[in-house]
Amino acid sequence: MSRVRVVIADDQPLMRAGFKAVLEATGSIVVVAEAGDGEQAIAAAEAHAPDVVLMDIRMPRVDGIDATRRLPRRRVLILTTFGLDEYIVEALRAGASGFLLKDTPPAQIVAAVRRVAAGDPILSPAITRRHTSAMFAAAALFCSGSSCIKSSSGKSE
Repeated sequence: MSRVRVVIADDQPLMRAGFKAVLEATGSIVVVAEAGDGEQAIAAAEAHAPDVVLMDIRMPRVDGIDATRRLPRRRVLILTTFGLDEYIVEALRAGASGFLLKDTPPAQIVAAVRRVAAGDPILSPAITRRHTSAMFAAAALFCSGSSCIKSSSGKSE
């Protein structure tokens, strides 16, 4: 099996070093380049043709969302501290293959990189839970006759 090739883009050198150590410790993932801003991420992705670009959002010069938009043929996994809805929506609209929060356990980050490399989309479990709950709450508002969705109390509305 070939190794998954990754570019890490984060403006904090310590974060890049940590992600690199976690990914390369697997023996099946190799970090082919690092970038400290979105412009460097674009250049690194074009030069190294990685399987996955691990991209932070808030970076100098060009942010991660704009950099993702400028990498339409690359699989980008956003990894950020900020799980704001507008970031999630904009990242996915820009073409990101996935969105994780930086508090994701290392084993889940490794699994997400592998899944994105394989072409699968991924969303942080915390974000999925939040949006699933919101979706069901919104669905409970749309209730008509026998096709009524039960409210959280279990009664038909």
